[in-house]
Amino acid sequence: MNADSRSRAAGIDLDDVDGLIDADRDGLLRAAAMAGAQMRATAAALEEGVFEPLRSGQPPRTVIWVASHGAAESAGEILAAVLGGSTAAPIVIAPEVPPWIGALDVLVVAGDDAADPALVAAAATGVRRGARVLVVAPEEGPLRDVAAGRAVLLPPRLRVPDDFGLARYLAAGLVVLDVVDPGMKVDVAALADELDAEALRNSVSREVFTNPAKTLADRMSDGTVVLAGHDASTLALARHISAVLLRVAHLPVASVSLSDVMVVLHAGVTGGANYETSLFHDEEIDGPLPARVRTIVLTTDGDRPGIMTRLAGFDDATTISAEDIGDVAAPPPSGRTEQQLAMLAVRLEMAAAYLRLVRG
Repeated sequence: MNADSRSRAAGIDLDDVDGLIDADRDGLLRAAAMAGAQMRATAAALEEGVFEPLRSGQPPRTVIWVASHGAAESAGEILAAVLGGSTAAPIVIAPEVPPWIGALDVLVVAGDDAADPALVAAAATGVRRGARVLVVAPEEGPLRDVAAGRAVLLPPRLRVPDDFGLARYLAAGLVVLDVVDPGMKVDVAALADELDAEALRNSVSREVFTNPAKTLADRMSDGTVVLAGHDASTLALARHISAVLLRVAHLPVASVSLSDVMVVLHAGVTGGANYETSLFHDEEIDGPLPARVRTIVLTTDGDRPGIMTRLAGFDDATTISAEDIGDVAAPPPSGRTEQQLAMLAVRLEMAAAYLRLVRG
């Protein structure tokens, strides 16, 4: 994009539908809205029998998730945090294959780089030790050489930038757990429908007051932003979204735990200004107002009331959950935790796309 294009894009309003569409030369909004399609593609692979070599009558000793960075790593952390306590086999998240892996284990190797040495070594070791191995990565390069014919390969069926690939990795993990754990039943196709509905709620034709993603983009465009999670799953999502905001919107955002936020809020050092200070502030006498810090706490529908109670009285701290969808008349019913987090991911990733378009 040249300087003139950036200048025009920087003046786009969030309700300027034509302006947003014209500025989206890289297809960011389309990519962010394809989470449901990515889920559905994985569901189709399940129907086609791609995952059948992983199936067994007994649950594995462990399900090991190896990913070195990016959306693949975030997906593993979210799955382990949400489902690790309810699966028959523990979920182990690791940057490289553990030395004790064996024939009783299931190994998922996930990433966007088929030449990543950690992923290649993990797949090779898993195959050599007799583990059931799934490779969620492009079917090419060294990774294909070590895994072809000896592991289940699940390359991307839809071309989406890895910034927006969280749904694909989540879908692969959910399907693996459904296949290898007799007690785990997940309807990935139904989840895909929910993500499509979430993308529709955030589509470019909807105005800010009925569009949760645009509302978030507007909220994050003014001042410094902090994303917070109150447990392992929401903190993992906050870290993922921070990376997406940096890579897509070029907006540096901190991701921290809610306990860290509460310490700062109670100390009164967030850098914001209260109503009275802003009302009587004179920049010529008092100098410029301090930069505003907006804290956005990611949560689930069930936990949201308690989080809101903790944040009562702090104007620049807000919570969002799957049900927090602005002025839409009929909010969606609360679903399983992984469904709610996936919906939030779609909303925040689309917010990042809108921020990129209006910021230029």
